[in-house]
Amino acid sequence: MKILGIETSCDETAAAVIEDGTVIHSNVIASQVEMHARYGGIVPEIASRQHMTAMIPVVQTALSEASINLEDLDGIAVTHGPGLAGSLLVGVNAAKGLAVSHNLPFIGINHLEGHIYAAWLEDGVDPESDPGFPIMCLITSGGHTDLIVMRGHGDYQLVGRTRDDAAGEAFDKVARVLGLRYPGGPEIQRVAEGAPETEPFPRAWMQGTDEFSFSGLKTAVINRARKLGIFPRKNSDDEVDPVVVAGMARAFQDSVVDVLVTKTIAAAVRENCAGIVLVGGVAANRQLRETLVASSPVPVAVPPVELCTDNGAMIAMSGRVNYRNGRRDAWDLDVIPNLRIGAPTIS
Repeated sequence: MKILGIETSCDETAAAVIEDGTVIHSNVIASQVEMHARYGGIVPEIASRQHMTAMIPVVQTALSEASINLEDLDGIAVTHGPGLAGSLLVGVNAAKGLAVSHNLPFIGINHLEGHIYAAWLEDGVDPESDPGFPIMCLITSGGHTDLIVMRGHGDYQLVGRTRDDAAGEAFDKVARVLGLRYPGGPEIQRVAEGAPETEPFPRAWMQGTDEFSFSGLKTAVINRARKLGIFPRKNSDDEVDPVVVAGMARAFQDSVVDVLVTKTIAAAVRENCAGIVLVGGVAANRQLRETLVASSPVPVAVPPVELCTDNGAMIAMSGRVNYRNGRRDAWDLDVIPNLRIGAPTIS
């Protein structure tokens, strides 16, 4: 079974072809990072317009690298939420056009579910196999930091989420305060490596809940940066001691990783989970990956770094599972920018 997956939820135009859930024939991504870096964050209008420009070339390249024609596909899967409305519309409309013109099944995919199935792509494991449920899923994607119990394929329960900033948002905002480039995650990891120990930042444990909060941590970074004269800078050319910046980056990263790892493991143990899955853009953080694997009493699955960020392969994988379970969507399927996953159990 060959599925074309299309992903345009934010600032990457991506398309991939996978076969039988075990072979990635192609996985093409057109990134807009440099385009948005000058603004320090995503500009939705620019993102959607760039998707329109990149969509056809990306799909054509994915098909060419897979040595396959549209007529040879068994279906087309596309992200229809959550994400930026304009960006989602480009991908969904492109997928609909390709599907209807070639009489192919069309499947709308929850972006967060796609991230979860990226964990099945690493070792070519059949996504319909039973790896041992339930699984605790920590999703750290875009504006999401969610703890999801996966009790079976398509069976999700939301047990915790962030009350304010998501982890990825906190990385981007703190990087801006420290004078680092966008996106913030890779930059903070880069400067934090080998940095000297410094005064730690607080941890928001949200005692008695599975929820997260990173807004207070962000404020603590801003306050210390102001005290040290790092932020705000009067001129962009003002010199800042790189050792001080590195120390703050390390202390911030330590705080985020500590909270994510500790709360995820505690929730997994309480729910008697057979394993943990770490997915989403922040899952590319080396310290987070290594700390969770080393600390967890149950097996941890983390996709390769290239499959942590948004990509078409994860959407195709989720599409394959949904297709085999009988999922087919009508042509009037709309985008849902605030689409959720799992029944919420918290207020």
